[in-house]
Amino acid sequence: MTISTKPADLHVATPRHDWTRDEAQALYDLPFADLMFWAQTIHRANFDPNHVETASLLSIKTGGCPEDCGYCSQSAHYKTDVKATKLMDHDTVVEAARRAKQSGAGRFCMAAAWRNPKDKDLDRVCDMVSAVKELGLETCATLGMLTEEQATRLREAGLDFYNHNVDTSPEFYGHIITTRTMQDRIETLAHARKSGLKVCCGGIVGMGEQVEDRLGMLMLLANLEQHPESVPINLWNEVKGVPVNATADQPDPIELVRMIAVARIMMPKSVVRLSAGRQYMTDEMQALCFLAGANSIFIGDVLLTTKNPQTRKDADLLDRLGMTSKLDGTRENELPAA
Repeated sequence: MTISTKPADLHVATPRHDWTRDEAQALYDLPFADLMFWAQTIHRANFDPNHVETASLLSIKTGGCPEDCGYCSQSAHYKTDVKATKLMDHDTVVEAARRAKQSGAGRFCMAAAWRNPKDKDLDRVCDMVSAVKELGLETCATLGMLTEEQATRLREAGLDFYNHNVDTSPEFYGHIITTRTMQDRIETLAHARKSGLKVCCGGIVGMGEQVEDRLGMLMLLANLEQHPESVPINLWNEVKGVPVNATADQPDPIELVRMIAVARIMMPKSVVRLSAGRQYMTDEMQALCFLAGANSIFIGDVLLTTKNPQTRKDADLLDRLGMTSKLDGTRENELPAA
């Protein structure tokens, strides 16, 4: 299949929801310069190319999860170095959000290792959401599967985004998870969307999947009735004691950049986030990802239970690239200088 890269054929203003496997593969296989030109053109039509959104992620309830996700250090099925904890208290979470804002974060994400939240726990999370919202931060949560009623309660508490990743392609999904189906995930996304929440949904690369699986995941997201507002792309982090260790294989850097570019083209108005695994990336690799259309990162030294580049290192990289993490068009909201 031939893909045109003429500017007139880029369709930058009209998101599509009918991508085919052949089209996705043809995009991915474009000469690198053509693919990057297309992705950057679409990116510039929809975003400030020199702006990177910043978010902070906190595990408010760690470990002990009954799911058997083969990549996860928090699964109760595996012997890892992660110890199960109870839900954090309200004031501790709010103080962490306050510090995140002072460090330059514009969004604060709260994650709990549950299959699905119990109503008594959701009451406490809703109180946290409301308090974080009052700090002037965007709010995001990932708590497992939700009913429509639970999603509505979170929205009414002030939640802006709900994160629920599909993880991988429908074809590869069964190789890494058996306790929750892909359809379960799609239904939670639908509940979040119906309640009025924005959706944050992406996946993980480097678990032993093939390029066609990565494209299959992007097709799944791009062909939803409404594209996710945020699409996190996570690089597999090595975790002691989990099954994915046997199949894990870090993607070639150019392969990852190609995937980011395809995500940008297929979901032109979605924020594409470089999430877990950035500690494995060189500065040059991250720069290429930004050029390909990635425009969001997590800041902070830790993401849930895995490492993340230090905030000062991120600030230095963005400064060298002439990029900012400004939230309102002023210089005051940039990341703290190194």
